[in-house]
Amino acid sequence: MKISIHVGVSLLLALSIWGCQEEVATVPSSEISLTQYVNPFMGTANHGHVYPGATVPFGMVQLSPDNGTQGWDWCSGYNWESDTIVGFSHTHLSGTGIGDLLDISMMPTQETIDFSEKLTPKQSVYAAKFSHNNENASPGFYEVTLDNGIKVQLSASERVGFHQYNFPEGKEATVLLDLGFAINWDRPTETHLSFNADKNLITGYRFSTGWAKDQRVYFAASFSTPFTSYQIADSTSILSESDTYNGTYLRTQLNFGAIENLKIKVGLSSANEEGAIAALQEISDWDFEKTRKEADEKWEKELAKIKIESADEDLKTIFYTSLYRTCLAPVVMSDANGNYKGVDGQVHQSNDYTRYGLFSLWDTFRAANPLYTITQKEKINDFIRSMLAHYEEYGLLPVWDLLANETNTMTGYHAIPVVVDAYLKGYRDYDVEKAFEAVKAGAMQDIRATDFYREYGYIPYDKAGQSVTRTLEYAYDDWCIAQMAKALGKEEDFQAFSKRAKSYEPMFDASTGFMRAKYANGQWKVPFDPQYSDHNFEVAEYTEGNAWQHSWFTPHAPEELIQLHGGEENFIRKLDSLFVIDSEIKGENASADISGLIGQYAHGNEPSHHIAYFYNFTGKPHKTQAIVSEIMETQYNSTATGLCGNEDCGQMSAWYVFSAMGFYPFNPADGKYQLGSPLFEKVEIPVGDGKTFTLIAENVSKENKYIQSVKWNGENDNRLFITHDDIMSGGTLEIEMGSTPSSN
Repeated sequence: MKISIHVGVSLLLALSIWGCQEEVATVPSSEISLTQYVNPFMGTANHGHVYPGATVPFGMVQLSPDNGTQGWDWCSGYNWESDTIVGFSHTHLSGTGIGDLLDISMMPTQETIDFSEKLTPKQSVYAAKFSHNNENASPGFYEVTLDNGIKVQLSASERVGFHQYNFPEGKEATVLLDLGFAINWDRPTETHLSFNADKNLITGYRFSTGWAKDQRVYFAASFSTPFTSYQIADSTSILSESDTYNGTYLRTQLNFGAIENLKIKVGLSSANEEGAIAALQEISDWDFEKTRKEADEKWEKELAKIKIESADEDLKTIFYTSLYRTCLAPVVMSDANGNYKGVDGQVHQSNDYTRYGLFSLWDTFRAANPLYTITQKEKINDFIRSMLAHYEEYGLLPVWDLLANETNTMTGYHAIPVVVDAYLKGYRDYDVEKAFEAVKAGAMQDIRATDFYREYGYIPYDKAGQSVTRTLEYAYDDWCIAQMAKALGKEEDFQAFSKRAKSYEPMFDASTGFMRAKYANGQWKVPFDPQYSDHNFEVAEYTEGNAWQHSWFTPHAPEELIQLHGGEENFIRKLDSLFVIDSEIKGENASADISGLIGQYAHGNEPSHHIAYFYNFTGKPHKTQAIVSEIMETQYNSTATGLCGNEDCGQMSAWYVFSAMGFYPFNPADGKYQLGSPLFEKVEIPVGDGKTFTLIAENVSKENKYIQSVKWNGENDNRLFITHDDIMSGGTLEIEMGSTPSSN
């Protein structure tokens, strides 16, 4: 079930996107822009679920093409397999397993659209063919020349999408603005349009329901050339001309006459039209190239936070594309006036901080959020304050926040390790006591089976679905609460949550070596097959996986899990089996998220991501080095097929960023990074105050994947990890690599 590289796709990408790569490679590295190494099309095929469009780091606007209603692999609106575009919308999700957004869709045409055709609300009213040969993208920029000859170029600032259309001569230029467009998961509930007297500005909003039950997007669209006329409809009902319109599926076609160039700026807000209009000031002129350059500079600054040296140009592309993808979520929620729509449905003001939304916490707590504590130091406190705002508006920290909508998607209460990790690393520019109150409230709620968890010490299978996964993840989150309690001197809470952190123990079946479901009476659920998966969460024992993938989740207690297996020898034998057993996933309703398989190890989904580093706790670190190298080599590439599973808002990429540098946060909240197998000769991370963390991998190559010796600041160091404090204090980690496991 491994996803292989399709030669045709790889060649096509090389020709259409990276044709200049040989020339780039001849330029001295000091003069090469890092954004040249980002391929936004990487992972757009298969299950990557990523979009190739224009955005800036953590920007509110993600301006990208949509292919239409086609299925699960179009969660982001786009998939490499398509050859049609139905519009360019302003909001997109990066790599999620559920679709939504695609708000405020625009499409240039030179044809008159018949709005009276009987179409279902989710169908697009117009589509144009295109070829990947005529498509290009880079950070902050996307362009395509459609088969009809219209050239589309897109760029963005934080809250504004910038369109530039070039039309062939001879026909009237028109633009379709479709507030009714949706794809599979989402439908509009209320839409509004207002036209100003000069016909160069349209304001309005699109309210919708889907994965986000109450999503609101206000917009202001400014045109470089006034439109001369328009037609407008609500679904298939043609509306008479007016200044303002209300409906459910409003769509309008704007006519501009026989012009060759049109530019459009679209500002967004989740609070009101005033905020959307104010956003337009972010781009004060009509200089598209200036906006594109500014977006590129923002990305260049972002990518320069980690500098690598390697003779392998392809590895640079995978690395910097991955680093780019870690900066696409969460996204800015507060508008140009500081307002945003809260989880409670009310408009709030963020005052002295930036409110962020879209926290995919089941995924990102594992590696993306720990990476942010290194690369996003200026944003961490605002991330935490945003989560605390969610707590104030909703009563709990976010589980899976979709633009101030609590979706309650996935298991665990994983805002907790994010908050605790930030606190323990010294990020404390927020109300710390309120933060502890919030993390404790998450553990004491009576929803999501937490009441059964507290009552029984585990979640019984006959009381709630996903019982094994939930129990293991709650135990880890409770360990995190205990660490914060200890740091704050709250001894009673420390003891209570330390005890709860051992709740993984009742799930372990020594006779099989797996974490298994059991009933409230203490009996194991039978029959049991560790390769069986069920995607029906009401009856599933494991979330998007099986016993092989979920039985290793004790990141806070690796030594204890080893002892449950009867010691290192037994544990190593079991862990070895994970990577060599056949890859069959059993069950008629098995989860499609189980992908990127090496044996039963599933790199395409997050529960497996820490497992390869488990060998570091067994005295066999060379096994970690070997399997991490295999994962990096087989599960990532620089083409459209470059992701083996859902990107999930930066987590799949964060795993690669960490692992390629040579270390990984096995326990995302203990401040330690386990050593693996670095890919690059040199890694430099400027950490502030003139300090730089440097990792030098001597003799590194594809064959030389095994660590022979380690030095920290010139002194021999036999640790298999490096700490966050080590990195942030600056210094040099020297790792000598070799082709065989070290006897050291």
